[in-house]
Amino acid sequence: MNRKSAELDTGIRSFSVQLSSTPRGARLARLLATEQLRSWEIPLDPGRQIVAELAANAATHGRVGGRDFRLMLYVVGDVLRVEVTDTRGERLPRPQAPSPGAESGRGLLLVQALADRWGVVGDRFPRKTVWAELRLTARDPSCPPPAG
Repeated sequence: MNRKSAELDTGIRSFSVQLSSTPRGARLARLLATEQLRSWEIPLDPGRQIVAELAANAATHGRVGGRDFRLMLYVVGDVLRVEVTDTRGERLPRPQAPSPGAESGRGLLLVQALADRWGVVGDRFPRKTVWAELRLTARDPSCPPPAG
């Protein structure tokens, strides 16, 4: 596990950690993100829920033997950005309605519901990054949500 946290005088905060693409790595991503958000005095939810879903997806669907995934958290102004990068660039995620009796398959639907914006960015093959952004301040209900 390799992790790094930085806080610049500009108010930009960042945290990065590389974890094994396993269920243990996904759990550790959630725990480390929780502690980082706590240290930044940011509300834990829904940020840690988004981290949990994206990390679980990386460990389940983005897994390649012997390769890790990376979790990055950024706070710029009043926006928290969560990024999870894995090495399955050929498998781009998309939300799908799960079967009624399915015990899994709702992760991206949750991310879509919790985040203000989210998306997928192709990286240098074979990587891809799934990201989500949360506004940390209450949005004025008269303003439309950001395009994304």
